[in-house]
This record gives sequence, structure tokens and C-alpha cells, in this order.
Amino acid sequence: MEYNEKVLDHFMNPRNVGKLDNANAVATEGSYACGDQVTFYLTINDNSHIIEDIKFLSYGCASNIATASITSELVKGKNIEEAKEITWKEVTDKLNGLPGTKIHCSVLAVDTLKSAIKNYELAKGLIEEEPFNKKMLIEVLEKIIYPPAGKDILTLKMVKYLQFENSIATIILDLPSYDQFKENIMQEITDQLVNITEITELRFS
Repeated sequence: MEYNEKVLDHFMNPRNVGKLDNANAVATEGSYACGDQVTFYLTINDNSHIIEDIKFLSYGCASNIATASITSELVKGKNIEEAKEITWKEVTDKLNGLPGTKIHCSVLAVDTLKSAIKNYELAKGLIEEEPFNKKMLIEVLEKIIYPPAGKDILTLKMVKYLQFENSIATIILDLPSYDQFKENIMQEITDQLVNITEITELRFS
């Protein structure tokens, strides 16, 4: 697999790697399907809400390390509202692109960062936990990347139907059974939803 020079630079010389002992925002996320995991440690100023310091630990491939590295660079010194606006597409673009099969690493890095910020906001009483709903289900599917295209399955119109009702999440994918990525996509969706207590059953069709 070929990586461009910028990806290799952030892989070989990752910025802000390590752990913060005084972090007041932490999150760890990973994907069973791709085997990658990222932990972000943030020190956020309680008055200005500026991310004064950020570190990360990463387990996985070169893209996983590179995306976590550049994500940390992009948000250091920004306030949390600005940091929450970062997208996986921005991270990918800042690395001058990634192979389609590695775009999910950008999603993982951004998702973990936003989880850390959310944990901080909940701990400080800045937000309240919102019950899981259909809108959140859509947001989950926007993170699921179809590797050959390097785009999410909603943008590619690969979801024919989705519903969240009576604690049951139902998802109908518009992918043929012989598609080599179908099982991976279903596993990615499952990984994203498995820890959501409001979902008692996940149905695929």
C-alpha cells in the first residue's frame, strides 16, 4: 500500500504522541473490523474552554497513527466549539489524501476527539446526555466508509431504509450479498452501536 510523503512523515514522526497525566478529557475508541484504536488526552481550560494541550496513544496501522497525529495538531490551541467542527474529510485532506481502504482511520481519529470533548462537557455540566434517536443513528452511518470509494455509505446511497423504534435499530443495506465489503460494513455498524444501551436489538436486511 502506497502512502504519500505527508502521511509517512506523521507516521514516522508523530506529533503530540504520549499521555497527559493532568488531562481533564479522555476517550478511547477503536474498530474491531480494522483493528485500530486511539486514545486522546486533552487538557482543556475550564474558563476559556481552549484545548491547551493534547496527546494521543495509538495502536494500529500507519494511517491510524498519522490521522491521530494531524488531528492533534489541528485542534491544539482551539476552543472546544471550534474543535467539534473538524471533520474526517478535513483530516484526510490535510494529509493530502489516504487510500480508500484507510479513510476509516480519519473517522476514528475525529470520532475519538469528539468523544473526549463530550466526556468533558458532560463532566462539567455543559451539556446533558441526549437519549439515542434516529438522528443519532444517521450520524453513526455517516461514519461508515465504503473502502473502494472512500466515501460514507449514506453519501453513496447504500442505505435503503433505517429506523429506530421500540429500542430496535433496523438497517437495510443496498449492497449485493457477494460484495466483499458487506460483512465488514455490517461489523463496523455493529461496533458503533453495540455499547448504546438504548438499542436492545440490531436488525440487518
